[in-house]
Amino acid sequence: MQYDAKVTARVRKIEGQLRGILRMMDEEKDCKDVITQLSAVRSAVDRTIGVIVTDNLVDCISKEEAANLDKNAIIKQAVDLLVKSR
Repeated sequence: MQYDAKVTARVRKIEGQLRGILRMMDEEKDCKDVITQLSAVRSAVDRTIGVIVTDNLVDCISKEEAANLDKNAIIKQAVDLLVKSR
């Protein structure tokens, strides 16, 4: 699967957020601030997973239609990925 530049940018932003959290921890910042930033990262990761699964579902269904394969099985697999990510 080819990943959209926007998805890659999301992951790079998450990477920067994590570096910032590590810096906060090294500087012994307040735990509430660290937790707030960790929560923001978790939300960003969840949204990114949703985008990737959605893009993958659209891509897979397009390919499977061309091959006359079962759409329901593909949709179930995408939903399973989402459930597994939680």
